Amino acid sequence: MHVDVRGLRSDAVYYYRFRAGTQVSPVGRTRTAPGSRSKPRNLRFAFASCQDYQAGFYTAYQHLAAEDLAFVAFLGDYIYEGAPNPNAARQHEGAGEPYSLAEYRNRHARYKSDVNLQAAHAAFPWIVTFDDHEIDNNWADEIPQDPALQTPEAFRARRIAAFQAYYEHMPLRRSSLPAGLDMQVYRRLRFGSLASVHVLDTRQYRSDQPATLTAAQDPALTMTGPEQEKWLVDGLESSGSRWNLLANQVMWASNDRKAGPEQSFDFDNWDGYRVQRKRLLEGFGRVDNPVVLTGDRHCTWVCDLRPDFDDPSTPVVGAEITGTSITSGGNPDVAGFHATYDPIMAESPHWRYIDNQRGYIVCDVNAERMLSSLRLVDTIWATSATVRTAAEFVVEAGRPGIASVSEEQALLRRQPPAGPIYDVHDDQDAHPLRG
Repeated sequence: MHVDVRGLRSDAVYYYRFRAGTQVSPVGRTRTAPGSRSKPRNLRFAFASCQDYQAGFYTAYQHLAAEDLAFVAFLGDYIYEGAPNPNAARQHEGAGEPYSLAEYRNRHARYKSDVNLQAAHAAFPWIVTFDDHEIDNNWADEIPQDPALQTPEAFRARRIAAFQAYYEHMPLRRSSLPAGLDMQVYRRLRFGSLASVHVLDTRQYRSDQPATLTAAQDPALTMTGPEQEKWLVDGLESSGSRWNLLANQVMWASNDRKAGPEQSFDFDNWDGYRVQRKRLLEGFGRVDNPVVLTGDRHCTWVCDLRPDFDDPSTPVVGAEITGTSITSGGNPDVAGFHATYDPIMAESPHWRYIDNQRGYIVCDVNAERMLSSLRLVDTIWATSATVRTAAEFVVEAGRPGIASVSEEQALLRRQPPAGPIYDVHDDQDAHPLRG
């Protein structure tokens, strides 16, 4: 059931439910955006990603649903396409990976059966975009992960089925209704003069992933396709917003995976599309307060962004906050993670904070700064968990990059940030429901 609601009051809370015959849904709550010409004093939202159903329980959503938020941005991997795993914490349905429309519908239905995920959807509007696992791991345009096992015709049929099921189960407007292979997902949402959210699609239009560092320097490689790149650049430079937030799937910041002189990269990330990345980051210098919000890594990675990550003397042009997963990766091996990555961090001056525990990030934005709080749960292998604020990251308006990082010990006497979702004045026109 999709209801594309229009004509609602701006900056207003609405409650809703559905009736079908004798069935009545629980009551949901949503909130509309402030008017386009309004001047909100602050905006509070959360972002999350990567919720493999089989990896654990959605304990993070127990706590996220109780936060005071304007919206949730979900940055990809809402479902996973893996076959049922008898050793997992809980089971996918079916007998294998989904390929047909019925199988993708059933996979979404299994995820939507989780009561904590339901509660998070019922509490806030969501801004969603997909990454790879909504269809097939590491897919790129019409190329599957394993082209030797999936013919072009078979993968195109799979993509069509996956897009249809995704649209049916997600809070998307009719403008995102799939048309065969195509689905319009990149879009822009404005929250008065305070912030614009530029939602990216880094799967439908990308070149196939390169295999080597030399190949990653090919100027023909694109993560977004030329049309979306022009849309992004034009929108960033003309937004008129105090903050420009990119809802993005995979890491922009360079991310070496080996300590020492030898380098190893995941070329499914922006490390595989280096010429386009440099071009876009050079353009960040013409953009007011760009901050990239990223999913995918199953870790928290907070970084300064510069056009040339190999030259620390080049200017910082923006910040990236990569959030951890809801469940993907399972309960973490924290000591093992830091044993591997702390030596690499010492060689990576643009890395400002790293962690591999499960949870989500809450962002508080006003005209002077953006404060992002890392909210971590103590387990996903039980049906409930405690939550804590493990770190806070500050970006200051007019100063590109991460201004400060405060870790757990410094926050022990502090409460999580609180306050109104919006504090709006000069509201002149109404925005439709942001679903």
